[in-house]
Amino acid sequence: MSESATLPSVTILVPCRDEVRFIENCLRSIVENGYPEDKLQVLVIDGQSTDGTTGIVDRFSREHRCVTRIENAARITPVALNLGVAAARGEYIIWMSAHNQYDAGYVRECVDWASRSGADNVGGAIVTKPRHPTHFGRAVAAVLTHPFGVGNSTFRTSASKPVWTDTVFGGCYRRDVFDRVGLFNERLVRGQDLEFNLRLRRAGLRTLFVPTIRSTYYARSRPLEFAKHNWTNGVWAILPFRYSDIVPISARHMVPMFFVIGILVTGILGFVAHGLWWWPFILLLAAYFGLSLVATVLIARRQRDLRVVVFLPLVFTILHVSYGLGSLWGALRSLRPLAKHLFGMQSRRVKLKEAGSSSA
Repeated sequence: MSESATLPSVTILVPCRDEVRFIENCLRSIVENGYPEDKLQVLVIDGQSTDGTTGIVDRFSREHRCVTRIENAARITPVALNLGVAAARGEYIIWMSAHNQYDAGYVRECVDWASRSGADNVGGAIVTKPRHPTHFGRAVAAVLTHPFGVGNSTFRTSASKPVWTDTVFGGCYRRDVFDRVGLFNERLVRGQDLEFNLRLRRAGLRTLFVPTIRSTYYARSRPLEFAKHNWTNGVWAILPFRYSDIVPISARHMVPMFFVIGILVTGILGFVAHGLWWWPFILLLAAYFGLSLVATVLIARRQRDLRVVVFLPLVFTILHVSYGLGSLWGALRSLRPLAKHLFGMQSRRVKLKEAGSSSA
């Protein structure tokens, strides 16, 4: 019996829109990944691209029978994913980003670890590189892989061994996960992966991060596009509260917003009241830039390029302030849902406390 006959079938979902710069290398890294093509189904769900992306995908579908293009008239990621799940034939379903290139053996490692560990979702580490290899772009890549930049995001900062976690990049899901958890929330333009994986965890299922499963992500590396991207990410860190019945984010996503609120409040108090009221503002800024300097020194020990290092404090600031301002804007648009979730969490704590008292 051939090895191919013993391997499980795998469906790969690649949502995309106007990805002419990245889609060819992405698809090549998938079809040449080392997994037998007769066991692969690669669904590229295209959101009505106008830049030549569809031509590249159609060429791949002619050259590789496993590649199929699906139209996504809604042009948003969760709809693309749900279209892909509906068309999937594989025993495992892997979500892959069109922005990434995947290391050889990525697909097989996902399947092997899912089978070996019993995990319901398996994902790996992201190696971040700049889209434009400038000194600022290299600083962006360094910041996006440091805990001071992205918190305890395991798939960005990595780990030395496999660990159970709350979410991973993309993900290799067992097919029956979608029967048990449901589909992706189509009202979430962004953040649908985290919200889905939190629902998965709430259902008693498990997500495994494996550091040897790796792909390369090309980050936005021009100052304005970097700031705009993080503003949008910040907005969509909060807007999911409007469209989800669970708390759809982790605590780390709220930190930049509280930092920005602290700066605004203490700054306004200092301006209005003068005197000692300036000290909270000064101390908050000093603490932030002190931590930024420590992170910069730690990164500098790896980078050893002063032309990159000098940009690090600026990149940290752009990342956190633009993300925090975006989250604050999202919060102002979502006051009622935020209050509903807050009071809901409080009522659940009260019930848990009452239950604990009654059982004592």
